Amino acid sequence: MSKYRKEIDSLGELFVPKDRYWGAQTQRSIGNFPIGNEKFPPEFIRAMGIIKQACADINQDLGLIAPDISKTIIQASKEVIEGKFNSEFPLVIWQTGSGTQTNMNVNEVIANRASEILGAKIGSRKIHPNDHVNRSQSSNDVFPTAMHISTVERIHYHLLPSLNHLLMALKHKQEEFKDIVKTGRTHLQDATPITFGQVFSGYITQIEKGISRINNTLPRLYELAIGGTAVGTGLNSHPDFATKVAQRINEITQLPFKASKNKFEGLAAHDAIVEASSAIKITAISLMKIANDVRWMGSGPRTGLGELILPSNEPGSSIMPGKVNPTQAEALTQVVVQIIGNDTTISIAGSQGNFELNVFKPVMIYNLLQSIQLLGDVAVSFANRCIDGLKVNHLKIKHDLEQNLMLVTALTPIIGYDKAAEVAHKAYTQNRTLKEIILEENLIKEKEIDQILDPRRMTHP
Repeated sequence: MSKYRKEIDSLGELFVPKDRYWGAQTQRSIGNFPIGNEKFPPEFIRAMGIIKQACADINQDLGLIAPDISKTIIQASKEVIEGKFNSEFPLVIWQTGSGTQTNMNVNEVIANRASEILGAKIGSRKIHPNDHVNRSQSSNDVFPTAMHISTVERIHYHLLPSLNHLLMALKHKQEEFKDIVKTGRTHLQDATPITFGQVFSGYITQIEKGISRINNTLPRLYELAIGGTAVGTGLNSHPDFATKVAQRINEITQLPFKASKNKFEGLAAHDAIVEASSAIKITAISLMKIANDVRWMGSGPRTGLGELILPSNEPGSSIMPGKVNPTQAEALTQVVVQIIGNDTTISIAGSQGNFELNVFKPVMIYNLLQSIQLLGDVAVSFANRCIDGLKVNHLKIKHDLEQNLMLVTALTPIIGYDKAAEVAHKAYTQNRTLKEIILEENLIKEKEIDQILDPRRMTHP
């Protein structure tokens, strides 16, 4: 027992490891929720620290906490923000749906660290986790505020820069490939010609629209529930508390957060989180399309489509020597299906608000932050290790264009649809070229055929 200290909460005494800054409620949660290994990421704990710093500062300004207490809480909160105490947040996400245990974990760590700064023993409660650190707050408004702060910060500083990095890679490749004509495909079958530049322009537009969708979710995420306390009424908080805390968070983060006009919505529903997840999912689906196209166009190298030569990043097989696989595309597509699953979880959780509180908060933010992290990471990896290294197999695309029966489409305005279809059918069944059939049937003068069937002329109106 010499390794433990006695702590007290509303349920009585509890022993806590002496070397830990957390207190009784955290210790109870460790015992009560031995469920899985999923924990809140540092980005979320950072957001909690930002809230506690801002609240301590404003509580002092409003005369609700003494300056010496506020000063130490602010100092301890900054240390939490900096990640100095990340090991002090052991709780899993599978806990109470309001996140109360994690809010108290943060309160206890900051209170004990602040007490230590004042020269008191850890566990002395010289700085109280509820009366001081949690003053004017409830888990019910703190937790959704942290959900928004962490989401916005990760979108701003991780996801959007990563997507823009991929966008630039695609634009460089579009410029490099802009004049190279290839066979287009619809229904997985040969279609009329298209340039690689045009293909990549479609990818670029998908990513640009994805970035726009994600940006469009931010105004709702900037709204903070802090100040709503238990049910949205603001009980036990100063009338100016919500606005001032939001302004202080704005200053700390340098992001345009503001107090939500309706705290009832901020506690009972998390539609902004659902919206952000949906925008991220749509962007991930765009990446799925791009990754699948790239690996299909790179299939082979000799018996597949083989239009693109993918970079050789690592050996592809433990049994087949020399095999190279589209591993970056496969990693990306796996991330996408994870994000789709996360979005489904978030959608269901978001629909489960009852009366004045949604109690699926931890699982929602865990999945959303994971989606943001994964999509940002894989966008950069795919850009650097796949898109940047793509090359065109010129011999293969030239051969394919020469054999493409859908060049006959250019004949339709001249000889009509039915006759053009007949030409294509004969060329296919007799294993001959379009030009041979056209000459044999004397449909067009020979000197005009090559001009009409020029694939490059078919890539624009």
